[in-house]
Amino acid sequence: MTVITNIEDLRVLAKARVPRMFYDYADSGSWTEGTYRANESDFNGILLRQRVAVNMDNRSTAVAMVGCPARMPVAIAPTGLTGMQHADGEILAARAALQFGVPFTLSTMSICSLEDIAAATKAPFWFQLYWMRDRDFMERLMDRARAAGVDALVLTLDLQVIGQRHKDLKNGLTAPPKPTVANILNLLTKPRWCLGMAGTRRRTFGNLVGHAKGVSDMSSLGAWTREQFDPRLDWNDVAWIKKRWGGKLILKGIMVEEDARLAADSGADALVVSNHGGRQLDGAPSAIAALPGIVDAVGSRIEVWMDGGIRSGQDVLKAWALGARGTMIGRAMLYGLGAMGQ
Repeated sequence: MTVITNIEDLRVLAKARVPRMFYDYADSGSWTEGTYRANESDFNGILLRQRVAVNMDNRSTAVAMVGCPARMPVAIAPTGLTGMQHADGEILAARAALQFGVPFTLSTMSICSLEDIAAATKAPFWFQLYWMRDRDFMERLMDRARAAGVDALVLTLDLQVIGQRHKDLKNGLTAPPKPTVANILNLLTKPRWCLGMAGTRRRTFGNLVGHAKGVSDMSSLGAWTREQFDPRLDWNDVAWIKKRWGGKLILKGIMVEEDARLAADSGADALVVSNHGGRQLDGAPSAIAALPGIVDAVGSRIEVWMDGGIRSGQDVLKAWALGARGTMIGRAMLYGLGAMGQ
């Protein structure tokens, strides 16, 4: 492709250039993938009301998201394994976000570490936290985030029991990935990706390996993560995190009004209407369908954002018109990264 005109062009390129197991990890949902598809398709049913003869001079898309200036109401969402879409992927995404002028969020399950991002960008960024059983590790991870210059903590609430993702099961995507004949043959068709990975030392989970108790390499990581995601997470834990962190807190994974009210009551600075990109509870509504009710319930008390299915600036406009004061993009960023790097 010589001219890229939309996110779909980038998706096609990423599918051609990224190994199947990692492309499928990003481009998939749980079970039937119905909620994953609805996240995107439900935007198509929202029509714009076209007005004319209105002075549009000096218009601007600039906003502030939890006090962070952004050239448009978009932040890069936290995505796991970003550094497997492209070598040093998180660093490249953070640099691109900084260059354009939007916030970047690093995932707990990133390949590049907190320290890598801090050294590569020299700018504040956000960090997404998964709640683990090891409270000491949680404290040390938050301390590392503070030392790295993290401006806001994004607590993901909807991954305490991992969804059933059939593509990952079929591809043998484990930690470390299974070296099946199919996977090896597929890697041979991705020379560009292989050369990039050969040129970096970042091929493991930088925030976990060597930092979490008992996790010294990739082979020990899988068992640790299966044991550590804590299904007991509740609002008392949210209160503890807010107090221990002491800074800006964003709660991600809110889909119903009752939880939105609890999020506002918690004193968090923002909430994200999100179904984890359709990767968790299949059969749930799309994020854009859930947005208006949550805005009506708590929009005057807390910043309400959304993610899930955004593939264009028009999608961002529709979310804004329905009350979202910010949005987050995950897959759209991953497609671009896998297709063309920074």
